[in-house]
Amino acid sequence: MMGRKREINRLPTVGERALMPAKNLLEEAGDMIILTGKTLVSAVKPPYPYGGEFVSQFLFALKLCWFPLLISTVAFGYGAPGLQASNFLVLFGAIDRLGGFFVLASIREFAPTVTAIVLAGVAGTAITADLGARKIREELDALQVLGVDPIKNLVVPRFLALMLVTGLFDVYALIFGIFGGIIATLVNGAPLGPFWATFFTNASTVDLWGSVIKCTLFGAIIAIVCCYKGMTASGGAEGVGRAVNQAVVIAFLGIFAFNYVFTQTLLATHPEIQVIR
Repeated sequence: MMGRKREINRLPTVGERALMPAKNLLEEAGDMIILTGKTLVSAVKPPYPYGGEFVSQFLFALKLCWFPLLISTVAFGYGAPGLQASNFLVLFGAIDRLGGFFVLASIREFAPTVTAIVLAGVAGTAITADLGARKIREELDALQVLGVDPIKNLVVPRFLALMLVTGLFDVYALIFGIFGGIIATLVNGAPLGPFWATFFTNASTVDLWGSVIKCTLFGAIIAIVCCYKGMTASGGAEGVGRAVNQAVVIAFLGIFAFNYVFTQTLLATHPEIQVIR
């Protein structure tokens, strides 16, 4: 009896404590996958009472994110692939290749990634804080008591709105990201003709739809993570703040992991886009 009591009351070992964050993360990932399935089923299963909330969330994300995204994409396009790549290409007298490089850098990677980062940091945190506050005030429990499904009425409209707005914002980010490359070309005193020539030589419809689809799925990841962390918040106002921080970190991890899988799959199924002309 004493041995059993000692077994129950023993402290976790150093190894168990070290693995605890990974264990919790895997458990939360499983819960998020379950929430994704429930959200998809609720989105297609009638009735559809979330139209007004969907429009409200879409306009909310649009209003919050358009200006930070504009600044981020221009600055990022000009700074990272623009100045760094142009300085390197000038050494070899190949500044005209900057347009082709922007197909790889901006369309395939930087525009979707910057869009997802801005949406997660601005709209995603707002979603987590909103749902977290409702959870702390026990509004979500009250909705269930009244027979209202929180997933259909709260998660689904945010999920659909964030997917749509990230897909649209990706095109917006592409335009202003390429504008950063134009600025870098002009700063180096090079004509824009060769930039556009190599850009359109290397650009393809696969690059465009791949970028938009990837960014749209980034929005789905952000929505699921932020809704889950908001709806499972606990511990008062401090708990809501902790949920917001965790939502951003987990959303970034999910985005980067999915980006790797998506990019590898796209390159494997369309090997022609690996050839730089």
